Amino acid sequence: MDMKEHKTAPALSEILNLEKQVWMALVEGNASADRALLSADFLGVYPTGFANRDDHVGQFADAPTMAEFELSGERLRVLTPYIVLLSYKADYLRPGATTREAMLISSLWERRNDVWVNSFSQDTPVQNT
Repeated sequence: MDMKEHKTAPALSEILNLEKQVWMALVEGNASADRALLSADFLGVYPTGFANRDDHVGQFADAPTMAEFELSGERLRVLTPYIVLLSYKADYLRPGATTREAMLISSLWERRNDVWVNSFSQDTPVQNT
């Protein structure tokens, strides 16, 4: 498809839907779905350190890493029609946990070869006050 056909930036709902697919992969333990949504050069910046795509997908080795999640405060910053930054708050519950956790997350999505992929994500823990 010709790049000229995509001169307009995506809507918040389109990118949010992709981000929710990443979260659903965490809930379902679906490593192949997770891998398909992340770029080969993915970089995650987490409280535990840096991660690449294999690290992110590798967390599914034993079981799903999330039991449930809720996203809020979503905002989309358009850098170009092909690169956008999605930021939001995620409230989630890990499998077997009784206490919910929260993170502020920024995810960089890029349109490459006519497909949106997540190339960068940074998670910042929300401090309980």
